[in-house]
Amino acid sequence: MLEILQGFWESTGLNALFQCNTELFGVNLPGELIMIAIACLFLYLAIHKGYEPYLLIPIAFGMLLVNLPLAGLMASPTETENGGLLYYLYLGTDLGIYPPLIFLCIGAGTDFGPLLANPRSLLLGAAAQLGIFVTFFGAILLGFTAPEAASIGIIGGADGPTALYLTTKLAPHLLGAIAIAAYSYMALVPVIQPPIIRLLTTPKERVIKMEQLRQVSKAEKIVFPIAVTLFTVLLLPSAGSLIGMLMLGNLIKESGRVPNLVSAIQDSLMYIISIFLGMTVGAKASAEMFLRPETLKIIVLGVIAFGMGTAGGVLLGKVMCKLSGGKINPMIGAAGVSAVPMAARVVQKEGQKYNPANFLLMHAMGPNVAGVIGSAVAAGCLLLFFQ
Repeated sequence: MLEILQGFWESTGLNALFQCNTELFGVNLPGELIMIAIACLFLYLAIHKGYEPYLLIPIAFGMLLVNLPLAGLMASPTETENGGLLYYLYLGTDLGIYPPLIFLCIGAGTDFGPLLANPRSLLLGAAAQLGIFVTFFGAILLGFTAPEAASIGIIGGADGPTALYLTTKLAPHLLGAIAIAAYSYMALVPVIQPPIIRLLTTPKERVIKMEQLRQVSKAEKIVFPIAVTLFTVLLLPSAGSLIGMLMLGNLIKESGRVPNLVSAIQDSLMYIISIFLGMTVGAKASAEMFLRPETLKIIVLGVIAFGMGTAGGVLLGKVMCKLSGGKINPMIGAAGVSAVPMAARVVQKEGQKYNPANFLLMHAMGPNVAGVIGSAVAAGCLLLFFQ
């Protein structure tokens, strides 16, 4: 009887869990237990605190599942056995399918009108990509390879799908750490950006009230996604998947001819892809892959990337403020990172703190959607150089 009980115990995941060890800084740690604790922490933040719950819940649960010993959910197929469930779902991420589909959904839910009404917003979106390239060189100095550094730098774009897409192409072994850093900092936009905005702007600049944007015609909104696709993909073919899907989604929305498609893309498809994408990204955060010194470096570099991106947008906003004779509030530059629409909402909130009559949301949406395009173009450039 004791032998039967012993055999049963040895076959359980509980027994395996307490025997798992992961070496970090020369110390053997119960890696799977640590990762399960981290997964539970993320679930708490997503459910109780409301930090990016649509993505953080599936990411955290995927992390939880992959660190349960003997479950084999990420096991590769063999000649005699099929692979695990998450292995097959992960193929959508590995093959670059899920991130462009997310861009399709973003395009269908985004109004490019503020960008068209103020084309100068494109410059602010471009300036906010500063964090990508500064962090790229920082990662090189810390010993990462060029493809790894490119994957880490893209965190500065504050665009989760783009970060995932680029990392699966250039450094798939870093996917778990980069994904968690990217989405964590996106969730912390309201915490990270305000201090940077206040540091780089003066009280006089923060109260600047901007004029109402002009009305954009329907024809402009229809021509824009077609023109951007032609120009960008012909110039930079490696950005075709992201830019193409983003603009297709927007064209479907602005055409006004297929409301059922728009509704399905904005709602059902977005949530379905988010579940699959989140679970499979979390499934790459196994103890063996995640608990490494490189992960800590990525976390630090990620916040630097995000901060530098915000700073780049604000600093160019200050230049544009001077050149316009004080007609542009430099705070809108902070929305140049592509965390849509969170960054724009942060700018709106900060603006009303200093001038309750100031409504900067639509002005900030211009740089915000420009940042989405900018991060996709930056990813295309990095793919061109390092793939």
